[in-house]
Amino acid sequence: MSFPLFAFDNSYSRLPGHFHARLAPAQVKAPRLIKLNETLARELRADPVRLAAPEGVAVLAGNAVPEGADPIALAYAGHQFGHFVPQLGDGRAILLGEVIDRNGVRRDIQLKGSGQTPFSRRGDGRAALGPVLREYIISEAMAAFGIPTTRSLAAVITGEGVWREVPLPGAVLTRVAASHIRIGTFQYFAAREDVEAVRTLADYAIARHYPEAASATNKYRAFLDGVIARQADLVAHWLLVGFIHGVMNTDNMAISGETIDYGPCAFMDFYDPRQVYSSIDEGGRYAYGNQPGIAQWNLARLAETLLPLLGDNEETALKEAQDALDSFAPHFESSYIAGLRAKLGLREARDGDLALAQDLLQRMATGHADFTLTFRKLADLLDGEDGPRDQFANPAEFDSWASLWKQRIAEEGGDAPARAAAMRAVNPIYIPRNHLVEEALAAAVNGDDYVSFETLLTVVSKPFEERPEFARYAIPPTTDQIVMQTFCGT
Repeated sequence: MSFPLFAFDNSYSRLPGHFHARLAPAQVKAPRLIKLNETLARELRADPVRLAAPEGVAVLAGNAVPEGADPIALAYAGHQFGHFVPQLGDGRAILLGEVIDRNGVRRDIQLKGSGQTPFSRRGDGRAALGPVLREYIISEAMAAFGIPTTRSLAAVITGEGVWREVPLPGAVLTRVAASHIRIGTFQYFAAREDVEAVRTLADYAIARHYPEAASATNKYRAFLDGVIARQADLVAHWLLVGFIHGVMNTDNMAISGETIDYGPCAFMDFYDPRQVYSSIDEGGRYAYGNQPGIAQWNLARLAETLLPLLGDNEETALKEAQDALDSFAPHFESSYIAGLRAKLGLREARDGDLALAQDLLQRMATGHADFTLTFRKLADLLDGEDGPRDQFANPAEFDSWASLWKQRIAEEGGDAPARAAAMRAVNPIYIPRNHLVEEALAAAVNGDDYVSFETLLTVVSKPFEERPEFARYAIPPTTDQIVMQTFCGT
């Protein structure tokens, strides 16, 4: 007797027909498995051996629809760089279905790059190999950092070319997510003044992601509060590792609180709050330091869609929405400051902690210091070493700050080795540095060589554990290695 590849238990596909479009993935010529996340497969209660076999690869490529699947493309809208587009949707992705993982969590299994859909807007519906591998690397690194994120289950090369200014090898990414409901999903129905659809979607999202809200006096306000809190925490975590999403459009913000849609994303090397890598963000809207404000702006757009549900009249609804949105800044600041304290090794909360951290960040900006290594090497000071002073153009600028930090640490007291270990547990030594990511992608795309890709995945899967054999992966880029632009995969 044959058992299904996945134990599907689909729910979103049972929502009304205008929430999605039913269609199967498009087939490809010669699929070949590039990478399978065996650990994640087991979490999903799937057999990695069967997934890597021809029958599994056929499913991961879109050539076969597995038993129990109900493939759909989801409808949504969104603000793209501040401009509202009333219909976007899954233009190159198919949600195969949902599974309940080993922890009892419902998760989507989606094929990205699986062909045209009714939402493709003249696009080819395909994905190029480079962006697929970029998302694989960075999403798995984010998971290793402990930051909520979609995950990568598999990457398959299709044996077909796609045209992105130049011909490139095509690929399909199998993405796993808590769900693919976005702020833009709510906007899609609100733009059509379909209040019942907004209500249906909100009720579904509450049941799936915020069940505690169902028993609240105003469950839609409780839902909005929950989304705001998760997004505030998420963006704080991004800043603490130097991550820049690159395209924080409302259709790229999941209401589950996961990081989603890794396009021209990047991690900072040298600290600069104005840093932008995305080639399409010409005005710097989504720069590193702008991300908290953009998240709050996006959440305001979500609140707008919920107004008909938040109160019996306009005045009441607006007050509920505004009160909820007012909680974003203090929640973000609390999460961000707590994270900075951990990075600085501060165990006690004091009023001057944020100023101390901001002083360091300012010196890092003017001193052209590497974000990751500055924080990582702070723990070395507790071992009597030089710490990160070599990261600063003028080490004396760091020294004057370090004296203040050492005084603060001395006032707390405690075991120095234990403090250093705690700092190294939250300050990664390895990140997916842009030049290393580009090196891995170039080898794969131009030479069908995946050694660099595999090595980089190995390195970032344990980002806090220093390993001498991977020393070069911790080093910032030289002048000629600096990558100034990253590109979207569409």
